[in-house]
Amino acid sequence: MNFLEWSKSSVDYGQRLVNSALEGAREGEEDFLKEESLSPVLADSARQALLPALIGAYLGAFGGSVASGRRSTSRAVAFGLLGGAIGFGAGLAWKNREMGASVASSAWKKIKETRDERWFEKNPIDYA
Repeated sequence: MNFLEWSKSSVDYGQRLVNSALEGAREGEEDFLKEESLSPVLADSARQALLPALIGAYLGAFGGSVASGRRSTSRAVAFGLLGGAIGFGAGLAWKNREMGASVASSAWKKIKETRDERWFEKNPIDYA
């Protein structure tokens, strides 16, 4: 097998892996949502992530104003925004952790199936 054939084979296999992962992720999302739409779930998660965002903004602003010897309003605002973004992201991740686990598990299962298929293509078993 020359380089061109090997690279084409590798690219095709990579595409199959990506497609199987995406298919598995879609299946995991559908299994978790059970005919429910994703929008209301994300909207509820965003509402519940506001408290961690506020706590993060407060802690960031407080840390930004206390950390240096001089008190800078722009520094406190910047750290407050950063803390709010981190808190919001953490709140979203925590609220959606079960859905994320379902999506990741299903995607990994599909990837393993594709890897097994590739192995059997490369290593055929002759039972006769």
